[in-house]
Amino acid sequence: MNKVKITVLKTTFNEDLAKEYGVEGIPKCPFHKEGQVFYADFAKPEGLCDEAWKAIYQYAFALSHGVGSDGKLLYFSDWIKTPGLAITCCNDGIRPVIFKLEATNESSTP
Repeated sequence: MNKVKITVLKTTFNEDLAKEYGVEGIPKCPFHKEGQVFYADFAKPEGLCDEAWKAIYQYAFALSHGVGSDGKLLYFSDWIKTPGLAITCCNDGIRPVIFKLEATNESSTP
């Protein structure tokens, strides 16, 4: 199992949904800023939002385990043009954060 590099690409804010459903004065995500970098292995990286981790964990897990028995990276070759990469987001519909996950060659230690 290798570590996965997680980079915050973008923090977004859906004003129309915030006006209709959010509490008064709801801001963009208060936890993440564009350019932040985390490294994941067996557990959620310190400083990464718990809810974001729940949403992106499956991608980190697949990338950390490398290739399947067919020699292809696990289920990414059908929607991402760069092997070993995933673009995904947290599950906050009002203020989603978009992450880039990259496989690395750095081994995780239990």
